[in-house]
Amino acid sequence: MRSFGNQNRVELVVLGTVTSILLVATAVNFGIGHIFTNAYAQTDITNNTLFVTGSATNQTKADKVTVSLGVETTNSTAQAALTANSDLMNKVLGVLKTAGVQENEMSTSTFSITPNYNYSSNTNQGRLIGFTVSNSIQIESSNIVNVSKWIDAAVSAGANNVNNVYFSVSEKKLEEIKNLLLKDAIDNAKSKADIAASAAGLKVKGVKSIQVGETQLPPPVPVFNAKAFDGGATASPTPIISGQQEISATVSVVYLLG
Repeated sequence: MRSFGNQNRVELVVLGTVTSILLVATAVNFGIGHIFTNAYAQTDITNNTLFVTGSATNQTKADKVTVSLGVETTNSTAQAALTANSDLMNKVLGVLKTAGVQENEMSTSTFSITPNYNYSSNTNQGRLIGFTVSNSIQIESSNIVNVSKWIDAAVSAGANNVNNVYFSVSEKKLEEIKNLLLKDAIDNAKSKADIAASAAGLKVKGVKSIQVGETQLPPPVPVFNAKAFDGGATASPTPIISGQQEISATVSVVYLLG
């Protein structure tokens, strides 16, 4: 049995001649290790086959973070709102680079210029009162320990939107965990098959069929950050906790009996 970081569960299901692997990630807050669920066994005496499902579960620490933050400014003219927004965004980008964010880890995610209308009067169209410019960037990085530092630096430089922060497992790490869990799930199914066959006075002689299905990446774990909206630097670092994700694997195997 193997253990990884924290938080992830993988399910493998082999149905007759079909084996499928489903990867599902959910945010959890408990320890590390595998959890094996009870196997389902069904014996077909006529064909001397045994259908068994087994599973393996692990929790792992996220190793990738995605942060979306930006600047929103409003003014009576579009040009004035854009100028103010550009000045602030350039400051935000500067402090993020100083804080250790690499240039290839940042990209523009959204940009918009929106007219604002006053509909207080009894008119159908409303009165134009100004413009709002929004510019957001997205940071994707494996340096998850500095997320709080980056958010605080951006807010102190003028960022007033933190759209989301979420953690996920990188494809490389997920592939490593999936391969290990697949083996553990198959071992679990074999152990259950031996017990079921022995109870029926038979022995497992071989495997009739196994197929592995498509792998799904676990969904990212979102984090809500309220402190970043206070418009200024925080007295202490903004608490951002990556938590753990659960990956599980389930297999279904058809064994030959004798």
